[in-house]
Amino acid sequence: MGNPLTQRGFTRLLDDRLKKVFTDQYESLPQIRDKFFNVVKDKSAWLEYFDVGSVPDPAEFHGTVVYQDVAPGYHTKIEPIEYAGGIIIERRLLDTEKYGVIENRSKGLAKAANRKVNKIAHEPFRYMDSTAFQFMSNEEGVALCSNSHTTKASGVDTSSGFDNLSTLPFDANNLETLRLQGMQLRDDIGERFTPNFDTIVFPSSLAEAVYEVTQTPAGHDTVSMDKNWQYEQRWKRIELPMLDDWDTNNWAIIDSSAMKDWLIWHEGVPLEFDSTKDFDTFMRKYISYFVIGWGWINWRWIVGSVVS
Repeated sequence: MGNPLTQRGFTRLLDDRLKKVFTDQYESLPQIRDKFFNVVKDKSAWLEYFDVGSVPDPAEFHGTVVYQDVAPGYHTKIEPIEYAGGIIIERRLLDTEKYGVIENRSKGLAKAANRKVNKIAHEPFRYMDSTAFQFMSNEEGVALCSNSHTTKASGVDTSSGFDNLSTLPFDANNLETLRLQGMQLRDDIGERFTPNFDTIVFPSSLAEAVYEVTQTPAGHDTVSMDKNWQYEQRWKRIELPMLDDWDTNNWAIIDSSAMKDWLIWHEGVPLEFDSTKDFDTFMRKYISYFVIGWGWINWRWIVGSVVS
């Protein structure tokens, strides 16, 4: 086995090497978080937000400024959760220096951490119509995509302009229907919100249909070859293969700019890699650890279609 100094030196070098293998592997894998979320790095146990109400139109000026009242918005609390994973390197692998086996386990730990983070980052689109919030509590108490959205204090009529949920399957006509539905959204005082829906989010099962509708001059009408209304770079496309694991038909349109303001990713502790030794078994243990959560402050950046 060699003298203790040699063994300790070997172990220290191994730890440094595996940390690099882990980090390189993790960073090389696809990560969708940054596509959607406003990432807030904060060690607090939770984050709290109050949505800011809209300012009413200016009044006529008759010598004195009329200051407009701003109604308070809903309160949102995001509380991240701890996650950890681990692998064990047996003493015999250390003695025989089976680097290939050891490094593959470290890569596997990185892949598992990446997969978990990606699963969580998919949740706004997996659970568009659900109120089973894992990380957040929202004073409004309805799903991200809902036909029951309300206002807190302005007292405006919410019978129209407060519905961002659909059940339409994806096609060219229904894409335009969702866009027009989104254009009718109202803010908390009943004024037009004027969003800019510019992106379609969809599972791989809909990739061909989305391409045909948005990337071909004639779109779905190949007989008459009429010009495709949705062509000419109107839409950006984000394909999320993992969505197929939950539903192959659901899709959404988003205002990517507003989304970055209101869809919050709380990173309490960024991904860490650490190691320790089990003195009873001579095994080396390596762990990944992170604290994350997400939530939204305002729902007006998305219109989601829950088809099935």
